[in-house]
Amino acid sequence: MTTSSEPKQKNIFMRILTMNTSSAKSGRSLPLWRQLLLQLLTLAIGFEVLFPILYVITLSFSSKTDRPSTLVLIPKEISFLAYAQVLDRPTANPVSFLELLRNSFLLSFGVGLVALLVAVTAAYAFSRFQFKARQILMVLVFIPLLMPAIGTSTPLYLLMNSFRMMDCGKGVTALMPLSVCAPGVTGKLLFNLRDSLLGVGIAMISGALPFAVWNLKGYLDTIPHELEEAASIDGADANQVFFLIVLPLAIPQLAVTFFLGFIGHWQEFALPWLFLTKPENYTLSMTLYNMTGQYASSIPWNRFAAMAVIVALPVAFIYIALQKYITGGLTTGAVKG
Repeated sequence: MTTSSEPKQKNIFMRILTMNTSSAKSGRSLPLWRQLLLQLLTLAIGFEVLFPILYVITLSFSSKTDRPSTLVLIPKEISFLAYAQVLDRPTANPVSFLELLRNSFLLSFGVGLVALLVAVTAAYAFSRFQFKARQILMVLVFIPLLMPAIGTSTPLYLLMNSFRMMDCGKGVTALMPLSVCAPGVTGKLLFNLRDSLLGVGIAMISGALPFAVWNLKGYLDTIPHELEEAASIDGADANQVFFLIVLPLAIPQLAVTFFLGFIGHWQEFALPWLFLTKPENYTLSMTLYNMTGQYASSIPWNRFAAMAVIVALPVAFIYIALQKYITGGLTTGAVKG
């Protein structure tokens, strides 16, 4: 009896492990053992992703400025003191949190919007029109994507720094490099494009455009030409076809492109840190770096964590607001047709 029951038990065990857990009626089956393995792998990846987030959130709720000596993922106290201190005065610089938030929002939102408006027209031209040097221009647009962003900072710095407005005295104003003060006259600097949010925004737009053009061009290629031809037959001109037919169909990918540009420049640190020198022009990411001291013991860790959480919240809100379009934009263009 024992000998005959053992193979039967093994067969039941193997049947359970190899049973199909996929609800799909066609395609490959998904055995239970593979499903369990995938679930364990997903839990491990999820824990690895959530671990630093949980640690930072826990640290931000602490009333102590020193770093915990032990690993704590569940808050032992709920204190909003660090958040109140950050919102009141982030650093020793005489800049309020609202000013920092305004600078970051204007920079990231403006760069994302301007890059999107320019890129969608360029991508439509590359997708629909046949003109001379089209392939060469596409390659030239792609080349900046091959270079690290920090590698273009030096030429951008020199370019932006050459545009200055000087007060030459006696009511004379010089706009360099188009005009200069008279020989021997040392003018007073009124405006430096490099040391301004406008100059940083222009530099960021130059880095955001190549990706936006290529991303939108690939999506516009999937929109059937027959829709535009039918609109043209009905009497629509080129502008009406673009604004009334193409743009509404491209809204999901426009949302994806804007969102990726927004989060990339919301967290941008290198260019603002290199270009800007006035505290009133600082961004949230620059202020977060300024909160670090020379040694780890001098860092107010609870305020640093609270500032990191606050900086991350706008990105989460933007993603939730555009989630429907982002999901559609990431999946719709996967298959052409």
